[in-house]
Amino acid sequence: MVTPRFIALEGIDGSGKSTQAEMLGEALRARGLRVRRTREPGGTPVGERVRALLLEGAPGELSLPAEILLFAAARAELVQRAIRPALADGAWVVSDRFLDSSLAYQGAARGAGIDAVLDANRVALDGCLPDLSLVIDTPVVLAAGRRTAPPDRIESEGDGFLAAVAEGYHALAARFPERVRLVPGHGTAAEVHARVMDALAPLL
Repeated sequence: MVTPRFIALEGIDGSGKSTQAEMLGEALRARGLRVRRTREPGGTPVGERVRALLLEGAPGELSLPAEILLFAAARAELVQRAIRPALADGAWVVSDRFLDSSLAYQGAARGAGIDAVLDANRVALDGCLPDLSLVIDTPVVLAAGRRTAPPDRIESEGDGFLAAVAEGYHALAARFPERVRLVPGHGTAAEVHARVMDALAPLL
């Protein structure tokens, strides 16, 4: 029997992580595994309301401490209401973003510091970390061409900000190699999916 795992898909906006999260969920179900798909911020009734606060509006409307803590609040609900119950019930969890988004966006790119953001999330996490965070490592120029929806508050900050986020993800992969892996994001969705499955193979 395969042990249920918690997998997060990460990356800058337009990286293809949401597509890869969907494809991974389908691939795991095809193997006969039960899967709970979720997303951040969101994934619970409270989390979805917090998502609107975080993503709507203009850049600069939220202070950095408020942004960090709102993400943590949504995360706490997700852990308690969705992730832990699903794992306890024997299902795999595939999340479109989790903690490493906060570490890369607010900790690295916004300058709050990775350790400071990690400390701010300890209560929310309650010890629940992904078994594997797969960062779809896509060049900023390529990611910009993939985005089709109108930009949200964070996406509106431009490619320079996203380049800083990408550097943040690289720093996380170097610091936490046991759980954060970079997956090259160039090529077709199917080609990237094959790389995702290769990275996941030791857990299957």
